[in-house]
Amino acid sequence: MIRRRETKEIEIGNRVIGGGNPILVQSMTNTHTGDLKRTLKQIKELEKADCDIVRVAVPDEESCRNIGFLKENVKIPLVADIHYDYRLAIMAIERGADKVRINPGNIGKRKNIKKIVKKAKERGIPIRIGINAGSLEKDLWKKYGSPVPEALVESTLRNIEIVESFGFHNIVISIKSSSVLDTLEANRVISQKIDYPIHLGLTEAGPILRGTVRTTSGLSILLYMGIGDTIRVSLTGNPVEEVKIGYQILQSLELREHGPIIISCPTCGRMEIDLISIVKKVEKRLSKIKQNITIAIMGCVVNGPGEA
Repeated sequence: MIRRRETKEIEIGNRVIGGGNPILVQSMTNTHTGDLKRTLKQIKELEKADCDIVRVAVPDEESCRNIGFLKENVKIPLVADIHYDYRLAIMAIERGADKVRINPGNIGKRKNIKKIVKKAKERGIPIRIGINAGSLEKDLWKKYGSPVPEALVESTLRNIEIVESFGFHNIVISIKSSSVLDTLEANRVISQKIDYPIHLGLTEAGPILRGTVRTTSGLSILLYMGIGDTIRVSLTGNPVEEVKIGYQILQSLELREHGPIIISCPTCGRMEIDLISIVKKVEKRLSKIKQNITIAIMGCVVNGPGEA
């Protein structure tokens, strides 16, 4: 049984993370948030897939104006993803975002962060400090030569200190890199230095197969170490697939229950039935079942009563 790291409890809309609560599966829409119809449709699809938290990009005022309508029409917490313009973060909070994610590396001056913190404090919502290898501060680039784990950790601690200096402690953090090993090490180290909840993910993971393998390789190790309070599988594809794979990772590590587990043999020359088509049919039939049951489908006597 995995012993999870103890973290501070943080409320995000109608969900709670940290403090021993279940690890939540998060995704992000890939529609332009200014396109209200398509964005709402995609969030509804994510809700149907049991997504716990959804993040939307807020690159402009048009997208920001839609936050209020989306918030009123979805059931899961809505997170506004902000880059470059601190004013969009303030607008998103005013329109009802349940959390804002900011990247201090590109949000600008300290006084801009202070304004975001002030508004978040007024509304009682958390801020995710999202540190990304691609937007590391220039002085840390100069000091370390590249976004190595030590640089990412120093950036995280620096920005936590800035936010805390304004009397704000409603914080979630994330450290992401496109390097699996750098992401692993940075999160391992930061988890020993803070008690804030950690959101896990791998930035720019890639297309479905490659992205799934890379993300699973990194997240599974951290989760086994007890690190992580929310996860996202970042894929170049349908966000619904991110949710499905996220649950598979958690279920494989016995951290969340989410529907049946199908055990089937890899097939060989002893196979006596069309196992591949049978497994596909069973998987489809069971897709809407929520019970945590295990079903074994084997193709021969060896993998049946002999080994299963």
